[in-house]
Amino acid sequence: MPAKTRHIGAMHVVTNRIRRGEKEYTATLLRRSYRQDGKVKKETLANLSHLPAEAIDAIRRVLAGESLMSADDAFEIERSLPAGHVNAALIMARRLGLAELLDPRSSRDRDLCMAMIVSRVISPGSKLSTVRSLGQSTLASELGVEGVDEDDLYAAMDWLYERQARIEDRLAKRHLNVGEMVLYDVSSSYFEGRACPLGKLGYSRDGQKNLPQIVYGLLCDKHGRPVSIEVFSGETHDDKTLPAQVRKVKDRFGLARVTVVTDRGMVTKANIETLTRTEGVSWITALKAPTIKKLVRDGIFQPSLFDQQNLGEITDVNEFPGERLIVCRNPLVGAQRARKRTLLLDATEQELAAIKTRVDKGTLLGSAQIGLAVGPALKRFHVKKHFDIHISDMEFTYQRKQEQIDTEAALDGFYILRTNHTAAEVPAGDVVRTYKNLEQAERAFRSLKGPDLQIRPIHHHLENRVRSHVLICMLAYYLTWHLKAAWKPLLFTDENRPENDDPVAKAVRSPEAETKARTKQTTDGGTAHSYQTLLSELATQTRNRTRLAGRTDTFEKLTQPTALQAQALKLTTNAPVVIK
Repeated sequence: MPAKTRHIGAMHVVTNRIRRGEKEYTATLLRRSYRQDGKVKKETLANLSHLPAEAIDAIRRVLAGESLMSADDAFEIERSLPAGHVNAALIMARRLGLAELLDPRSSRDRDLCMAMIVSRVISPGSKLSTVRSLGQSTLASELGVEGVDEDDLYAAMDWLYERQARIEDRLAKRHLNVGEMVLYDVSSSYFEGRACPLGKLGYSRDGQKNLPQIVYGLLCDKHGRPVSIEVFSGETHDDKTLPAQVRKVKDRFGLARVTVVTDRGMVTKANIETLTRTEGVSWITALKAPTIKKLVRDGIFQPSLFDQQNLGEITDVNEFPGERLIVCRNPLVGAQRARKRTLLLDATEQELAAIKTRVDKGTLLGSAQIGLAVGPALKRFHVKKHFDIHISDMEFTYQRKQEQIDTEAALDGFYILRTNHTAAEVPAGDVVRTYKNLEQAERAFRSLKGPDLQIRPIHHHLENRVRSHVLICMLAYYLTWHLKAAWKPLLFTDENRPENDDPVAKAVRSPEAETKARTKQTTDGGTAHSYQTLLSELATQTRNRTRLAGRTDTFEKLTQPTALQAQALKLTTNAPVVIK
């Protein structure tokens, strides 16, 4: 008999569902349909039920006439740019109305300044570095500033400098209320180059004694948000910067009443007189060490009275009429200073002993040569004042000034605050807490100078460019301050720092913050981050430009955020901000 002819018909995939009782069974079959003797016949060719769903889908699509290829063949990723950190910074900037702070009217200069501010937050560097880094993330395209060069940025900096006063006025209106305190402190940063008239040699806080520097004074609200920054030439003493800030607060910001909280470096007789004469201005500051020693010599301040207490008030109607002097004693700070003094004295004495051994052996002779050896040893640890030195051609002796050391040690841990607030206006404990709030300004300087914003070294030659650079850094810190506040749940930062009942005692952390530090995890079990590592994590979310195979058109798509990235963006979007 001839072999039976097998009819090849159209194949297709069918899924059958059969219910038996309460259970439902699914079978996916490969079948074909064909016509025989005028009738449509169906035949099952294979049971596909054991295959994964994607394989079944692929078979179904091939049978429908589609041409399948791998994802690598179908798509080509032309470029991938970091985007997550840019998105977070821009979300916060828009919620803060940062662009409107610069200027209510939209312009290319405003966009360029926003690019410099945000770039300073996510990738700080020089203006040449900024030009290059703008294209290394999605920032340039988000702000529409692709293809800019250094000259474009310099022109935008000039535009920004002209608006500094109005920007600061808007910030003051947002964050400074009548009767509130204003934090003021001073720092400095060094130059590379000697062409700028502002760059002068002065007291360097950067340890760069041989490089010119600028001095800048920062005004913050009581929470540490920056409101204003002013640049002075590098040789300017701290106290010379304060009068300008008082005028700014009263005349420009129009605050009828304000409390200026400032460091002891700003305390001079002339400045106190200026503050006292200015109507509506109160102040809180601290006494310098020589003044405290004079109070001890005059019998007005007796440290022994504070053996059993750490807070009290004294008066000196002759030197400080109309003022309150609030004495604070912190035993932990006192013990730390005592340990440090002992270490410095011991280290100096060890070097002096080595010099004495050389003199006694006759290998170092002559008063001039001995003096050349002794001088650096005394200066190295800054305790020269505590040693009596005798040098002759054949002899070298030294001894500690123990009585002087004991007198200084008696003041370890003590500091004295001064204010013209009455006790009814501000109790002693609140004066201490208010003064300690200067920590917020110091934190701002650490952020400005550290890896967050890198304000130094300064490379600009023109005065206005230097001032504009410092303003950009301040505005970048304004944005950074709000990002850090929003991301507290993800950072090692204490989210709910408790207020210590004892205002003089060392600040304590909440149990949650202690747990974070110990476990390196957040309260919800995630990994705790520093601000910098969180920015780096956000930067791993990229925006990809993809091209379809065989076509020229492209599309862009963000990668799916990780759980951490999604949480950070949610916190950024929902964080409370102050807008007036």
